[in-house]
Amino acid sequence: MRICILTWEYPPRVVGGIARHCEGLAKAIAHEGHEVHIFTLDFPGAPDYEEIDGVKIYRTVTELGHPNFLTWALLFNHFLEKRLGQVSQQVKFDILHVHDWLTTPAGISSKYRLGKPMVLTVHSTEVGRAQGIHNPDSFAIDGMEWWATYEANKVIVTSNSMKGELCGHFHLPADKIEVISNAIELTKYNISIDRQSVRGRYGVGPHEKLVLCVGRLVPQKGIEHLIHAVPSISWRHPEARFVIVGEGWLKSHLEHLARTTGHGWKIRFTGFIPDSEVIALMTSADVLVIPSIYEPFGIVALEGMAARVPVVASQVGGLAEVVEHDRTGILVYSRNPESVAWGVDRILSDPGHARWLTENARERIQKTYSWEAIAKKTMKVYKEVGE
Repeated sequence: MRICILTWEYPPRVVGGIARHCEGLAKAIAHEGHEVHIFTLDFPGAPDYEEIDGVKIYRTVTELGHPNFLTWALLFNHFLEKRLGQVSQQVKFDILHVHDWLTTPAGISSKYRLGKPMVLTVHSTEVGRAQGIHNPDSFAIDGMEWWATYEANKVIVTSNSMKGELCGHFHLPADKIEVISNAIELTKYNISIDRQSVRGRYGVGPHEKLVLCVGRLVPQKGIEHLIHAVPSISWRHPEARFVIVGEGWLKSHLEHLARTTGHGWKIRFTGFIPDSEVIALMTSADVLVIPSIYEPFGIVALEGMAARVPVVASQVGGLAEVVEHDRTGILVYSRNPESVAWGVDRILSDPGHARWLTENARERIQKTYSWEAIAKKTMKVYKEVGE
């Protein structure tokens, strides 16, 4: 099959989990012998076309910008559709695969112009991310998400939690939705590093404990609940140091919040760092905390499990499906700093149990979350809608 994938982010443009998901899926499908074409946005230093691991990548120049994100998204869809139209004169696509609302306009237009079926993967919803619909932009995005699910021949979600959300909010028929989990490329985490050197780069001494948090600095990630837990964790474990990796519009607020705890000197914000450094940090950490209040899947949990770091995660959405409490990680109450502190203490106070959790987690990753398995399930959906 010739598959056209539309995504606003694809490495080296990495904003959230969509980029890694699309990269892993595209490579795995190409490895199965299919022709995969990715249409995405440009990125400084990246070529406008290249082929990596059998995947053909077209990066589209967005010729018009705008400070409002929704307006900018609508503008870049025009240029994505234009580039796809040019390529489709030479390549006869069999199917379109759109990821989230951000490339919905280009996807739907191309569906009708090419006369081909469209599959949609919904990674999250506006009502979930924003915890409600509160302004005109949110109403528009929510409407575009509904429009995408309506136009799609089949909808893919990464967790049963997300399926329930779509059925409830958009009144989508359950048989239109296929649950296909996220996956991870394990080989990236089979690395040898100087653990002390990595920790030292972030101010963590040889006899200190590294509590790591990786995620966009936005409300849905619940990072303020980890920050509020810092005094309690520090009382039990004065040797604990906290490193928060990621960028986002909430950064200045979270930095101010950290200073008000009285333990601000123990908390370091790194901003964005490359994937290779994130993996090195995960491999060097004593515990990875994922305090999200909304998480349709939670690929960071898989990354932590692959890196053999004990995971403490909120019992919400897809995280509650990925992490098995007290067997592959520790689940804690969402929006509850005391519960977060309890989870971190459970790990730091019992190194033997923590090692047992990481062994179980790694075993589960190997059995359940391979891209090869996910690609086969996705291809089954493609063939179903193409019949």
